[in-house]
Amino acid sequence: MKFLTSIKEFIDQNYQTPKGLVGTYIVEKMVRQHKPETEWTIGLLELQDQDHVLELGCGAGYAIQMITDRYLVKEIVGIDLSATAIRSATTRNKRKMNNERTKLIQANFNDLPFPDKMFNKVYSIQTIYFWDDINTIVSEIYRVLMPGGMVVITFSNGKENETWQGVKNLSENQVMPFMMETGFKDVSLVRGPDSRGFHTVSIKGTKK
Repeated sequence: MKFLTSIKEFIDQNYQTPKGLVGTYIVEKMVRQHKPETEWTIGLLELQDQDHVLELGCGAGYAIQMITDRYLVKEIVGIDLSATAIRSATTRNKRKMNNERTKLIQANFNDLPFPDKMFNKVYSIQTIYFWDDINTIVSEIYRVLMPGGMVVITFSNGKENETWQGVKNLSENQVMPFMMETGFKDVSLVRGPDSRGFHTVSIKGTKK
């Protein structure tokens, strides 16, 4: 039993910061699992040709692949704390890495390595559970967004008939109020498609 518990803890840790062969398997597994909410999130962004786009937690790079296949955005940058994820994303987007429109960077959300007002679209899919300093991350998103820029944060807050109170509290009582306090306007929670029984929602906001 102790052995099985250790294995579960190891796998759970790899969902936050995937490492090694297990991490590679997990980021590719997440591509398959999260296709519905990835498609939906990209639709919410209302992408245009001149957009400068940032993904927080790019994982294996599937959303970036979808965007570059479908849109002529000016620039798309993906960051992830996991070197394993960045390697997988680079492999998936290898052909597109030859131009300057697509970049992948290993970085922490708490200290985004970008100048102020660099992006007009920022999104993140299934990462909010791992935000260790919500106020700092929200402030960093606000800092790197251009005025009028949009952020979309997608996650699950329940499954089937169950509501995850911890995630609900995190999103509705911490993230959204601090977004409004920071200066975001039109902050709202939008319900999306269920994925494998999980309830998909997004927090949307626009920088004043």
